[in-house]
Amino acid sequence: MTADPTHLKTVEQRLLWLSHWMIHHANHIRPKVDSIKVGGHQASSASMVSIMTALYFSALRPEDRVAVKPHASPIFHAMQYLMGNQTREKMENFRGYGGVQSYPSRTKDIDDVDFSTGSVGLGVAVTSFASIIQDYIAAKSWGSDAPMGRMVALVGDAELDEGNIYEALQEGWKNDLRNCWWIIDYNRQSLDGIVREGLFQRIEQIFDAFGWDVVRVKYGVLQRAAFEEPGGARLRDWIDACPNQEYSALTFMGGAVWRKRLLDDLGDQGDVTALIERRSDAELAALMENLGGNCVETMAETFDAIDHDRPVCFLAYTIKGWGTPIAGHKDNHGGLMNSTQFAAWQKLMGVAEGEEWEPLAGVEDPAALRQFLSQVPFFAKGPRRYQDSRLPVPQIRLEGGREISTQMAFGKILDDLSKGDSALAERIVTTSPDVTGTTNLGPWVNRRKLFARAAQADAFIEHRIPSTAKWEFTPEGQHIELGIAEMNLMLLFAAAGLSHSLFGKRLIPIGTVYDPFVARGLDALNYACYQDARFMLVGTPSGVTLAPEGGAHQSIGTPLIGMSQDGLAAFEPAYADELAIIMEWAFDYLQRDGEGDPDERTWLRDETGGSVYLRLTTNALEQPGERSDPDFRQGVIDGAYWLRKPGPNCEVVIAYQGAVAPEAIKAAGMIGEGRRDIGVLAVTSADRLNAGWCAAQRARSRGNAQARSHAERLMGDLPRHCKVITVIDGHPATLSWLGSVAGHQTIPLGVEHFGQTGSIGDLYRHHGIDAAAILEKVNGLTAGRDVLRNALGVLAEG
Repeated sequence: MTADPTHLKTVEQRLLWLSHWMIHHANHIRPKVDSIKVGGHQASSASMVSIMTALYFSALRPEDRVAVKPHASPIFHAMQYLMGNQTREKMENFRGYGGVQSYPSRTKDIDDVDFSTGSVGLGVAVTSFASIIQDYIAAKSWGSDAPMGRMVALVGDAELDEGNIYEALQEGWKNDLRNCWWIIDYNRQSLDGIVREGLFQRIEQIFDAFGWDVVRVKYGVLQRAAFEEPGGARLRDWIDACPNQEYSALTFMGGAVWRKRLLDDLGDQGDVTALIERRSDAELAALMENLGGNCVETMAETFDAIDHDRPVCFLAYTIKGWGTPIAGHKDNHGGLMNSTQFAAWQKLMGVAEGEEWEPLAGVEDPAALRQFLSQVPFFAKGPRRYQDSRLPVPQIRLEGGREISTQMAFGKILDDLSKGDSALAERIVTTSPDVTGTTNLGPWVNRRKLFARAAQADAFIEHRIPSTAKWEFTPEGQHIELGIAEMNLMLLFAAAGLSHSLFGKRLIPIGTVYDPFVARGLDALNYACYQDARFMLVGTPSGVTLAPEGGAHQSIGTPLIGMSQDGLAAFEPAYADELAIIMEWAFDYLQRDGEGDPDERTWLRDETGGSVYLRLTTNALEQPGERSDPDFRQGVIDGAYWLRKPGPNCEVVIAYQGAVAPEAIKAAGMIGEGRRDIGVLAVTSADRLNAGWCAAQRARSRGNAQARSHAERLMGDLPRHCKVITVIDGHPATLSWLGSVAGHQTIPLGVEHFGQTGSIGDLYRHHGIDAAAILEKVNGLTAGRDVLRNALGVLAEG
């Protein structure tokens, strides 16, 4: 049922004031620390205020989830402040250190943010994947009691330029999307200009093609009433025909200009003229600015009229900067009211000096409004974040002693889990952007099936046609097959990785992608990590080791992505037993609770947990014998262990990561024929090794003199004359920093340029990461050392 329009209007005006005052305070009153503009998007907030008021205070229920468009963040924070969920101290420090965030953040704001937003388009699309995950959970026996709500996105019209939105539309159609609303703030203005005429007729056709209902909300109650007056039909036709840019300009100039223009265009000394003349300039301006999206009563009625679960796109016509002196100006996106404008506007809003931060300042009947606010359904149950218990992790073992690739070992581990009945296996959901079979997820999918809300038989099975892939869709299925769009994979991670918090049911999302194409979904991967979503990303096959595929399918920089991406622990094991150890640890790490505590508590986030990235290859390596040493297991997790421990007079250490292990071992053997003191360092995670080293240095600078990282323990006892050769099938910078740990000369080997087709041996030689190249670098170091010794001897004799 629609809420009382009078109370909704009062709330709308309070949110408009509080949001704009917060921005004004940050830019014009709070002392300036530097010369950078604080900003805050007053105009973009104003265009959303009626929509958000109607949505939160009338339409929503506690089980609904909302992604607020980034530039409406001030309205969101003002709303939470009005409801007592945000502090004045943080509001006063908007966009300052420790204050409310520029854009809504699950991890950095204290108020009840459902989805972080910031990189435009991602917050929109994630709601469709959250709806799919909600249906996935509801279809399971263990999830039938989960709350079912609507997933809602508040969308800026310019956001619809983002291509990832249309990729998500297609995926939603394939997965029978429901319970999803996208509410478009159609103010027809972007950062650089006015939205092109006729664009939304085409966008509406796209939504319609993908099965969405499109609801246009163009006229407010004042306009609809005026249309019923004599001459009203002609006024409506004029509004419909007026270009976007012209409408914006007239809005900015105000009532007197509106009057002149309308009389010039429509004045007939009859019905239309009388309609215009019955209104003062202020009333005429209010009429012309009363578009549907700026009318809280119209928006509430529109939302209340939806009585089905089909996806709905609301096209809400608004005026950017509505209700303020900068309404309609084409430069108002980043513009602010100046102090003179704001002082006049404050009087208009009825807020007395000294009462600017009072939530109910100027309200005629505060008691009645408080009573209304106390009964708003969306806020009635308080914060709406759920929890779910951690799942026990079964022991993961994988037999060694034979040739196997890490990609194949990954598939074998999942297949073994699929055969069991552990609680962990029950909650695993796998996904892949059209590379399920080629990334070794096939055995898992054959046993655990694919997810669909309605069962779909595999025609190949029905007709008894032999196939390794048994593609049976069922509500009990545990694999969500995606089209070939990596952004969708990462956005599904963002939704599924928050299932414990959004829906109270923990999932363990695992997704595979060709490693070079991690970069195609990088913005959404960063978004998922920023939300603290928990998932396992498997990039495979990786590097130039995928030799016959050529440069476009050979990843170079992905190890650096793994190192630089916050919230993501990156590993690149060479051997199957390392992978088994990492995955067993990772299944627990994904479930560790870091919510509400974004600060560093341990050197490696081991208490707060995070997501995991595995970089795997298809090259089958001969496996070492069984290794059960606790130091080996811990070293694998912490990032490195000595495969060949150096002696006290070690001259050379070869440090490798990943599939080049045989080259490093071979080179060490060749070098060891003439020198016995050779060390081989097996790096499983340059990311965790580096993170521990950096964190230990921070800890020492803060007074903990005993802090010593794993990297320092490994490298610290090497003699100063020892040289370090690092090698990786990836960018050499991944390991080049190792020499800095204890001050050793380092020669980094890796891949710096696009690859090409060929055999593994061809490409390893071409890029200088084979055993011969390693040996060449060692010999070069030795020769240089001998030359230096001879020179010093000559100098000494002289």
